Amino acid sequence: MAAEASGEQDPSTPGCGESPGMKDSTLHPPSATQMSGEMDKPLISRRLVDSDGSLAETPSEGPKVGILGSGDFARSLVTRLVGSGFSVVVGSRNPKRTAGLFPSAAQVTFQAEAVDSPDVIFVAMFREHYSSLCGLSDQLAGKILVDVSNPTEQEHLQHRESNAEYLASLFPTCTVVKAFNVISAWTLQSGPRDGNRQVPICSDHPDAKRAVSEMVQAMGFMPVDMGALVSAREVEAMPLRLLPGWKVPALLALGLFIFFYVYNFVRDVLQPYVRDGKSKFYKLPVSVVNTTLPCVAYVLLSLVYLPGVLAAALQLRRGTKYRRFPDWLDHWLQHRKQIGLLSFFCAALHALYSFCLPLSRVNRYEVVNLAIKQVLANKSHLWIEEEVWRMEIYLSLGVLALGTLSLLAVTSLPSIANSLNWREFSFVQSTLGFVALVLSTLHTLTYGWTRAFEDSHYKFYLPPTFTLTLLVPCVVILAKGLFLLPCFSRRLSKIRRGWEKDGGIKFTLPMDHTLAQKTSHV
Repeated sequence: MAAEASGEQDPSTPGCGESPGMKDSTLHPPSATQMSGEMDKPLISRRLVDSDGSLAETPSEGPKVGILGSGDFARSLVTRLVGSGFSVVVGSRNPKRTAGLFPSAAQVTFQAEAVDSPDVIFVAMFREHYSSLCGLSDQLAGKILVDVSNPTEQEHLQHRESNAEYLASLFPTCTVVKAFNVISAWTLQSGPRDGNRQVPICSDHPDAKRAVSEMVQAMGFMPVDMGALVSAREVEAMPLRLLPGWKVPALLALGLFIFFYVYNFVRDVLQPYVRDGKSKFYKLPVSVVNTTLPCVAYVLLSLVYLPGVLAAALQLRRGTKYRRFPDWLDHWLQHRKQIGLLSFFCAALHALYSFCLPLSRVNRYEVVNLAIKQVLANKSHLWIEEEVWRMEIYLSLGVLALGTLSLLAVTSLPSIANSLNWREFSFVQSTLGFVALVLSTLHTLTYGWTRAFEDSHYKFYLPPTFTLTLLVPCVVILAKGLFLLPCFSRRLSKIRRGWEKDGGIKFTLPMDHTLAQKTSHV
């Protein structure tokens, strides 16, 4: 958003307007019938476009909305409001210069004229320029100010109050509503289907919040009531977060990758160099990476289903489902989706690396050297039946495992998951997910074959890498098999339906309300 003016007022100074009272104004957006079917379409419709490509002037009887600001976000907001049937007035310091940036259906004028008639005014400018609007305090009295600004990360840490609260302190005779700050300019232009539909809204005045919520719905978005204006600081922090749910899974995947990469480096590169003086450092960019990726993907996939096994065992031990899981297990359960997607990512990279191996110069030299050895050994035919069958089964199981894992990843997308009912989603994520784990285990066992029992594969007395990866998946598979036994499955089913071993159902909630909200149910 581009700023309209400069100058900053200290938050502790008195507000720009001190006269009490407020207009009883209610904004009536276009009716649901009028807006039906329009919000799912692209914003700029053909009937609004001139032959020269600009928006044509269209007669509008919709409610009037004011906007203070002429930046990118303000232009996208104007375009969306015009397409939603609103009459928009834009206030600018230099309307002649900025008029060409807005749709012709919108009126661009000076700020004083723009705030005169609308009851709802969007403030699309930076925090440091709010004080420049103090000269309009009399005209703004009793109106609804919608703050759409976002602070930078440094500003968010520097200021104790949110931008919306600061705006409310400057204009105490106005009603301030925080909204639209989590919606990007691209989403406003492209429509809610191409972006997040939810718009968090907070304000101290229910009527103003209701009016803005109706506007949000008319524009094709979904309002989310965040409570009083004090929640604006939390709402403004939302766009500052960078993948908050991915931090722990990403660190876990990185840690596993480093561990297995170093382990494979010691076995496949360092051991031949120390023992035989052979330099195999050329394996570091491709071969060692390709050996490491499936290990990470396999272990991550098993870690998706291990917390469910631990939670089921904990419920069987306690004989109830009405007690919280430990925090570490609760957080682990909440990160299963991210861990599963990272597993798919590593598996997909492993498949790509494997396809590229025949193109490498190393592989070509090895094929030529093998042919020369065969000629020198006077062997006309080289065929090992066991190795042929092993590789065919190994490749087939790998393709099936990757295909099943791809289905899990696709159904994790919100657009796909929302089209499935709970039984379908549970079948894909639980049943097919367990099938993917079993296929991956068979794929790994076929790769290892008899290598775990051959002394030549224990380099520096370190076991083959695949034997390390089998530990957690085999525990999960064996535990899942045990829970299928009637003595465990029936008891677990009864517990999840509310049965308790002491014969009485007791709902014990934690004293801390925030802990109660984190409680998971398996």
